[in-house]
Amino acid sequence: MAEQSEKEILLMNSDQNFKRLLEIIESVPSRKRSISIETPERDKNFRDILMHLYEWHAMLERWYREGMDGDTPSIPAPGYKWRNINLLNMQIWENYQDVTFNQAFKKLKLSHQRVMDLIKLHTDEELMSKKYFKWTKTSNLYSYFAANTSNHYLWAIKKCEVIANSIIEGEEITIKQDSLKYSRQS
Repeated sequence: MAEQSEKEILLMNSDQNFKRLLEIIESVPSRKRSISIETPERDKNFRDILMHLYEWHAMLERWYREGMDGDTPSIPAPGYKWRNINLLNMQIWENYQDVTFNQAFKKLKLSHQRVMDLIKLHTDEELMSKKYFKWTKTSNLYSYFAANTSNHYLWAIKKCEVIANSIIEGEEITIKQDSLKYSRQS
């Protein structure tokens, strides 16, 4: 059996992590997937996480498009530097507060597929060679794709597990409280 290429591994890890993320979300009854949990964290519900990932996909697609057209993309975003990434992430959060969970779910599925399609366009050499593309500067294209897919999905999995567990535990508490009320009434 042939050894897997870096490209194949990236595609496999990205798809596996994405599927795991969706499984966590789908483990929560659909009527409860919009619930926000009490947390000091920025992201309080599945929608917040999904739109964060979606926007980072959109930024990656913009960097890629501009870079491949010979331009120098504003990375991470116009008006932002890596040192103030928290401000950018808060702006992303604010921008998507009116999006529903279902819209977020659909948007992320589509953007994930678009990014996977971009990865498939490239050879291992193009993905792994540093400075292969001028716009990636001292890095390689692989690092951009991995940071915005498989690695970012690992972050999202952890966040969504906390949200899912909180929602499911809250449901169990409600059921126990309802059982106590019922037994007292009997």
